[in-house]
Amino acid sequence: MSYFYARTVNLSFDDAIQRVTETLKEEGFGILTEIDVKETLKKKLDVDFRPYRILGACNPPFAYKALQTEIHVGTMLPCNVVVQELPSGEVEIAAVDPVASMQAIDNAELRSIAEEIRQKLRRAVDAV
Repeated sequence: MSYFYARTVNLSFDDAIQRVTETLKEEGFGILTEIDVKETLKKKLDVDFRPYRILGACNPPFAYKALQTEIHVGTMLPCNVVVQELPSGEVEIAAVDPVASMQAIDNAELRSIAEEIRQKLRRAVDAV
């Protein structure tokens, strides 16, 4: 089982970020955090890196359900979505597979929530 779901898109890097933010919103997610890896690596290590952004996506009703189901699940939140420019120049959007990441937790109710979130994330990525 892969730990992520990804696809390449025929968009610029910035357009891909804008579009995936919109499609995530349509699925009930907001972006809580945004990490510009390229900028951070330049600032902290003075190295050049390709455009790479990590979006911390959260669907509040599902996050609330998960937190009620498993008290430490917050260590695995929010759901990360990565937009990156591949070495080929293509732009890829990848989302964590919450079912894969929740496998370590033996909780059937949480698995059900993770399955619903997996479907929402895949629809958002596919809609870009």
